[in-house]
Amino acid sequence: MNLNSQTSSSIRKAKIFNNPERFIEGWYWVIPSQNLRVGEVKPVTILGKELVIYRGKDKRVVTFDAYCPHMGAHLAEGKIEGNALRCFFHHWKFDAEGMCINIPCLDTPPSLQLQTWPTAEKYGMIWVWTGEIPQQPLPFVPELEQKECDVAIHSHFVMNCHPNVVMINAIDAQHLNTVHKLPVEIIFERQELNENAIIFSNTTPIKDNSFFIKLIRLFYKNVITYSICYWYGSIGIVTLGPDFFHIHMMVAVRLHQGGKTEGQVVLMTKKRKGIFGFSCNRIMLWLTKIVAKYFLMGDIKILQTIQFDLKTPIKADHSIMQFINHVEKQQSLMWGTWKEARSHDVESKLKRERWQDKMSND
Repeated sequence: MNLNSQTSSSIRKAKIFNNPERFIEGWYWVIPSQNLRVGEVKPVTILGKELVIYRGKDKRVVTFDAYCPHMGAHLAEGKIEGNALRCFFHHWKFDAEGMCINIPCLDTPPSLQLQTWPTAEKYGMIWVWTGEIPQQPLPFVPELEQKECDVAIHSHFVMNCHPNVVMINAIDAQHLNTVHKLPVEIIFERQELNENAIIFSNTTPIKDNSFFIKLIRLFYKNVITYSICYWYGSIGIVTLGPDFFHIHMMVAVRLHQGGKTEGQVVLMTKKRKGIFGFSCNRIMLWLTKIVAKYFLMGDIKILQTIQFDLKTPIKADHSIMQFINHVEKQQSLMWGTWKEARSHDVESKLKRERWQDKMSND
């Protein structure tokens, strides 16, 4: 069979990947946790939907649809009272579950509830689930699962291409050699954690004989770690380094207006005890920042101008095709409405008929 025709056929079937009107149901970043103080309320627009978030006295973050159900006043103009939010316009008060609990001119408020969205915090960020009930845990670094981390909030950015295109950059093996000059022949193996998460790991050793490579080989003998864990096709967590020194960088993106990408970079490392551990982590996060800047700066000019169209796929694009097929298997929602992109019957059928990766036998 012809590899190009098989691959092109899979691309033509794509309904979610690189689609400016669709995104995958899942956890998406809102703002850094440090940007929302206790007793503060803010307006946010995520994936085309206007929301309001606030942090109550109990420090819990709550997310509602943005407008009061009475006359449509924006709830971000209101104020926090304990763990509840009171609308500025007519002073209707809503608890953290969205229930209306007080209207000044009524003895008993009507049975009325705002649309609330599951909200949580991790890695120094506030996250919102775009459905009624979370189907998966918050995104995590597999190597650091169940471990406390030190984090550093890095750059915020907007790209002119779709989030899915930004994500595949990390598994584009060709560009790691051509753009970044890495002395490694990257060959990825994939592992699916669940229907929403997939890992691509490099399996080849460094063959370069430069002085730098010879120097670090004094400290390790195995394959240098380069793996990317993807969640919801919109969060890429890169783990990089020799056995004794792994750095972790999360690139969390979401679909922006016009099919663009809005993203946030978060650097992280396992928390270490004592003054030495604290100092070590500051150094590690600083080094991670340098690595992040190196990779991001090399790709920005490409991602700002690319018009993605994989017309002539080759064998080196294998991992990209696997990522596309992984994205296509997930539940998609519509930009702005957060409603299912397909009817329930069609969606169920697609889930049963799992996408076949025609480029591999695994």
